[in-house]
Amino acid sequence: MLAQLKIGNILFLDIETVPAYPSFQDAPENVKTFWVKKSAYLKKEEETQEEIYSRAGIYAEFGRIICISTGMIGIQDEKRVLRLKSFFAPDEHTLLGEFADMITRLSEKREIILCAHNGKEFDFPYISRRLLINGISLPALFDLSGKKPWEIRHIDTMELWKFGDHKHYTSLDLLTSVLNIASPKIDIDGSQVAQVYWKDNDLARIVEYCRRDVIAIAQLLLRYKEDVMLKPEDIVVLDT
Repeated sequence: MLAQLKIGNILFLDIETVPAYPSFQDAPENVKTFWVKKSAYLKKEEETQEEIYSRAGIYAEFGRIICISTGMIGIQDEKRVLRLKSFFAPDEHTLLGEFADMITRLSEKREIILCAHNGKEFDFPYISRRLLINGISLPALFDLSGKKPWEIRHIDTMELWKFGDHKHYTSLDLLTSVLNIASPKIDIDGSQVAQVYWKDNDLARIVEYCRRDVIAIAQLLLRYKEDVMLKPEDIVVLDT
């Protein structure tokens, strides 16, 4: 199957999410009530609500997207490059609207396939839920209702690594290490994103981290396909 994939039709993506509010105390009372119920399944006895709230960003009902980075492989100046485009803003509605518009435009030109690491469990459903919460129509690529499994154009690099082992989870950082691909975690990791956003107010740092994840995902799929890997000079950032 991988040999037949048209690499130029694949949109690699990664998202960064944070709790919807800076702290548990900042959340509205109804959100606090629902979060206390949700966190009952997560919270260790010694943890406070304030501490456990830092994990709220992994749930679409309690978090929000602050960055979506994307990448596509194409030809530029007679060489193959990975073009990166990031959507980021304090206003989630704005960035999601711009992302959805891009997906729709691309889909009118070619048969786009989405690719992310753990995308089927996290990135793709999270984006879909936040689009609905923000009142933005789902692009066809995210509208899975009534589709048969083989009609869903989603690739998950973690799922490909499982080789049918459904209980196996492998992080992107670990996979890049064992496959000798440059690690995306050279500055921060996912557990630090909320602090960098809400306390350090450094969205630019998060965007850069998100871009590195997209590069790693693209390299990973190329490795799976036994294709030529990208060099640093093959990376083009379009949103600087």
